[in-house]
Amino acid sequence: MKVFNAGNLSYMNATTGFQNKEFSWSDYYRYSVELTNKRVELQYESVQDSFTAIDLSNNKFNGEIHEDIGNLKALNMLNLSNNNLTGHIPSSMASLTHLESLDLSRNKLSGEIPRQLVQLTFLSFFDVSHNRLKGPIPSGRQFSTFDTNSFLGNLGLCGSPLPKKCGIPEKSSGQDPLNSEEDKGIGSLFSFDWKVVLVGFAAGLIIGMPLGCNFINRKHGRFLMVLGNKQLRRREKTRRHKFCF
Repeated sequence: MKVFNAGNLSYMNATTGFQNKEFSWSDYYRYSVELTNKRVELQYESVQDSFTAIDLSNNKFNGEIHEDIGNLKALNMLNLSNNNLTGHIPSSMASLTHLESLDLSRNKLSGEIPRQLVQLTFLSFFDVSHNRLKGPIPSGRQFSTFDTNSFLGNLGLCGSPLPKKCGIPEKSSGQDPLNSEEDKGIGSLFSFDWKVVLVGFAAGLIIGMPLGCNFINRKHGRFLMVLGNKQLRRREKTRRHKFCF
């Protein structure tokens, strides 16, 4: 697994054909296969002569993942899930350029997901769920194809595809819940009173204006009638005085 030469890769292939007196026919094709491991399905249009995989899942291994794992250049699949592994995810895993499946789920890994893992362009399955990871999820290339299930159970992780955004602190309130409820109730009561006052003022204004105008018109009419009567009386007195003389 350490010795890997990309220039000398060979693939499983076969030739078929038939021949008779008149003509002959032959064809060359490569094998294809669908590999299923721990419910992970990988399809291969071409199959290499050697396929390298490490599956140490469902054990009780503890300790850290050693940096030397990055020396396994020919590794195609790595499954270390369901153990008690601690420490960080080694950034040296970015050297596993032919890695197609990486499962580190259900351990006790901490720290951030190395940004260097974006270089794994053949990676089609990635699962680090149910660990103690934190920080932003790397973006770009293969990481843009992984869904939420790949990162669940890590409360400190943020960024796409998780709903938790990076750099936005969670809203926290230092107020006593009881006091906040009381304040809310008082505030809503005052708000309700002001609404009642405004509604009453508007209704009174609409109803009061015609009544007020009607009242003023009646007062004005009575005033004119009284004023007219007084003028008539004065005129009658004047006439009487003139008549007496």
